[in-house]
Amino acid sequence: MSMIIVTLVIAVAAMIIAILATVFVSRSAHKKAAANKVDSAENKAREIIDDAVKTAEAKKREALIEAKEDALKQKNELDKEIRERRSEIQRNEHRVAQKEENVDRKLDQLEKRERELSQKEARLNKEKEEVAKLNKQRVQELERISGLTSVQAKEQLLQTVEDDVKIDAAKLIKETMAQAKDEANKKARDIVVTAIQKCAADHVAETSISVVPLPSDDMKGRIIGREGRNIRTLETMTGVELIIDDTPEAVVLSAFDPVRREIARVALEKLIVDGRIHPARIEEMVDKATKEVETNMREEGEAATLEVGVNGINPELVKLLGRMKYRTSFGQNALKHSIEVAHLSGLLAGELGLDVRVAKRAGLLHDIGKSIDHEEGAQGSHVQLGADLCKKYKESPTVINAVEAHHGDVEPETLIACIVQAADAISAARPGARRETMETYSNRLQQLEEITNDFKGVDKSFAIQAGREVRVMVVPDQVTDADMVIMARDITKRIESELDYPGQIKVNVIRESRVTDYAK
Repeated sequence: MSMIIVTLVIAVAAMIIAILATVFVSRSAHKKAAANKVDSAENKAREIIDDAVKTAEAKKREALIEAKEDALKQKNELDKEIRERRSEIQRNEHRVAQKEENVDRKLDQLEKRERELSQKEARLNKEKEEVAKLNKQRVQELERISGLTSVQAKEQLLQTVEDDVKIDAAKLIKETMAQAKDEANKKARDIVVTAIQKCAADHVAETSISVVPLPSDDMKGRIIGREGRNIRTLETMTGVELIIDDTPEAVVLSAFDPVRREIARVALEKLIVDGRIHPARIEEMVDKATKEVETNMREEGEAATLEVGVNGINPELVKLLGRMKYRTSFGQNALKHSIEVAHLSGLLAGELGLDVRVAKRAGLLHDIGKSIDHEEGAQGSHVQLGADLCKKYKESPTVINAVEAHHGDVEPETLIACIVQAADAISAARPGARRETMETYSNRLQQLEEITNDFKGVDKSFAIQAGREVRVMVVPDQVTDADMVIMARDITKRIESELDYPGQIKVNVIRESRVTDYAK
């Protein structure tokens, strides 16, 4: 259509041009010529119009044909797209149908399985009822055959266990008496030697007991408390045995761990001064005494380093040095012994032209292992423990070798190690046999506590009475009264099989429940 309009516009324009030309010609020429030219222009315009009309018709036909082709093409494309969408819709419908079938099938299976489970549950409930019924019948039959009820059978079983324990106790008493008779002569000789060598008694007293003076004998009853609750609390909190006997105005504290004993001594003195003695106050005073003893140990360690003139020692080692104030070895204070060895080592090193400061440092730290050899879990001799501590706190190889070699456990690698050996021998002046006896005694006490701590339900344990008794504190929620009997028996059997010891060892298992609340 646009082509036809264009053609018509062109024709009209041509006609107008022809008319204008004719008018123009008529004005410039004579009328006749103008008339002829007008006729000629009109004819030419008509021809142009006819040509334009024909051209427009042709363009119109071409446009129509092209439009029909485009419409046909678009129709074909739409038909193709419609067919494809219908095919896709059919495929989706097919998939949906398959999924619905699968879902229906699974629902059927689930319903079937649910029915089977319900049937199984019903069968199990029925079988449980039958088992309970059979069990009841079995118990009734056993009661009928034995002539005892379940309660009576339990009592009879407990009576049998009690009889076995009594028999074991009787055997132990018999064996102890026989052993005592066999060793009577030896014990008599030991008693005579101990009486003659009074220094030996001094060593035992100095290393295992402390005496706390009392303002009056009435204080003993207050320390013991109602039904012994005060003394039991103090012994439990500190791991120290309180010996309250006929000694006037004095209480004896017995424990192989000197730090425990010192804490108990300080706490008891504070309680005596305070006058209020009850379990809660005892716990408070033990905490205060523990902090006070730790402060004293740190101060004593610092004083020792200042006295010797050694600086730069790790604060933890300084604290362990102070701990040695409460450690003795055959009557000799371990801290004073270490200070003396440090001075001697420095003098010897000065005479030989060696480093005096390193020699003093090695001499001061040579027995540092004795500060932890009583602790739970400490393995090895004080030599090995001391070497491990020096390695842990970055001491020099010279100091570490001096600590390892001061008892000849390893070969000395430097002259300073040899100097420390000599200074230790000069200061200690004790024969090797007595040292081995003391180590055996300490190891036995440590093994006693390790054996008892291995049992399930044990909270803590303490070897007291110079190893003649071990006191075991159990967790009330984990160990019942009946379990305590079995535990005591098992501990006794294990001690008999694993330890060598003179005389006998008493195993005392204690179960105590405690409830705390606060009134606000």
